[in-house]
Amino acid sequence: MNEELLKKVTDVVVDKLGVKAEDVKPESSFVNDLGADSLDRVELVMALEDEFNLEILDSESEKFLTVADVVNFIASKQA
Repeated sequence: MNEELLKKVTDVVVDKLGVKAEDVKPESSFVNDLGADSLDRVELVMALEDEFNLEILDSESEKFLTVADVVNFIASKQA
């Protein structure tokens, strides 16, 4: 996994969800581990779009269950 990309995603997650960076791991579930509700997830997707300058469709963001899902998605878009 791209460590630099993971760090950037972690920074956005920490900022938007108000969690500690050490709690954000690739396997962390947004809902179960990080306590995100549906509004948090929408705000997180918007912040990711801004941070990485890309568009994330609702159908794509629905698949973001873990931090790794987001990192892998962004990596695929940057390839």
